[in-house]
Amino acid sequence: MSTREAAATEDPIIESRDQLVAPMQGGEKPKDAWRIGTEHEKLVYNRSDFHAPSYDESCGIRDLLLNLKQFGWEPVEEGGKVIAMRGADGTVSLEPAGQLELSGAPLENLHETCNETGRHLEQVKAIGECCGVGFLGLGMWPDKAREDLPIMPKGRYDIMVRHMPRVGSLGLDMMLRTCTIQVNLDYGSEADMVKKFRVGLALQPLATALFANSPFTEGKPNGFLSYRSHIWSDTDPHRTGMLPFVFEDGFGYERWVDYMLDVPMYFVFRDGKYIDAAGQSFRDFLDGNLPALPGEKPREGDWWDHLSTAFPEVRLKSFLEMRGADGGPWSRICALPAFWVGLLYDQTALDAAWDLVKDWTMEEREALRNSVPKLALDAPVPGGGTLRELGREVLAISRAGLAARARLNTGGDNETGFLETLDEIVASGKVPAQRLLDLYRGEWAGDVTRVYEQSF
Repeated sequence: MSTREAAATEDPIIESRDQLVAPMQGGEKPKDAWRIGTEHEKLVYNRSDFHAPSYDESCGIRDLLLNLKQFGWEPVEEGGKVIAMRGADGTVSLEPAGQLELSGAPLENLHETCNETGRHLEQVKAIGECCGVGFLGLGMWPDKAREDLPIMPKGRYDIMVRHMPRVGSLGLDMMLRTCTIQVNLDYGSEADMVKKFRVGLALQPLATALFANSPFTEGKPNGFLSYRSHIWSDTDPHRTGMLPFVFEDGFGYERWVDYMLDVPMYFVFRDGKYIDAAGQSFRDFLDGNLPALPGEKPREGDWWDHLSTAFPEVRLKSFLEMRGADGGPWSRICALPAFWVGLLYDQTALDAAWDLVKDWTMEEREALRNSVPKLALDAPVPGGGTLRELGREVLAISRAGLAARARLNTGGDNETGFLETLDEIVASGKVPAQRLLDLYRGEWAGDVTRVYEQSF
């Protein structure tokens, strides 16, 4: 989630709709300026007893963050507490229950992305070795109940923890128990954004299936392969889902603004503090009628904040976020941006991907999304067959797109090698969660704590 550093009070007051459209419109870039931003979260645990460290304890989350100073990172504070570290490789921040996230820098190619990921993991592993802390690449805590987990000292999290139970039964699980990998990608024009958004939404269930990695809840199989994906189905219906309007004629920046104006607010950030505005209307804010700040109108920074509080399968800000994947180990972190860059950053690949999905109805898209958390690659796809079969076609398109980009490393290799782990998943038909379940029922003899042997 976003890390806020300054209040919006120096920003211009929003006085026209053009200012609401501006963040999306301003994201347009020429193709040679398109970049790749990768975000990945990991679960943090104490090696002695597997508990999730609190913020303040010795070698807890605060100490992990501050120890990054030895690698050139600088602290970001809120209310006198370190909540993130800023550096050349982006931002390392804490998620609601202490999950550690790298929001990577915008990079030119996947070789740079994977190098960035490798540097980050080497740094946190070195700190972890000194502190007796480990890191786990899963989509969800395999053995922790909500009450086992700490809450990090970040103002927006306090507001969200209070608000989530009002709008869904699983929102606290989303906040406290899950981890994801995401990729942020650019677009060249409004039309380009629309096509990428539609392909990304339609094929997000395939990404969810390929990265499905959350089969356990509180020490037992939960009946899902991506329980993290299932959690989103009952988190908050106002700000999640497959967004049918994206596939309707006329979709573009203006329609996205309308959607975001209909998404209830969480907060307003003023004087270094978060003011609770949960459930209130940004439309009322525009009219000076926000109960949390009566008589005050929003500034441009408030709108940027609000754009970060919707959580659909694909999200638009000044770039597109692909949000469907469970967290995973190092090898799969690099695979997710490879999957989407191959599909979306080459026009021939983008057109071919759209041809695969353009005739699906909204009902068929919803049915696929709803079946994937349990069935993963065995989910039926519109027109017949399974997601595994579609996955072969989509990976072939992505590979061709990466080959066409011809971004080479110093050894002369292009970016297609980053798809190999996904090729293996499709070839076997077994997603990561199914392999974990095989271990649980076999070698682990029902002891889910053996999953900690899979740490980074």
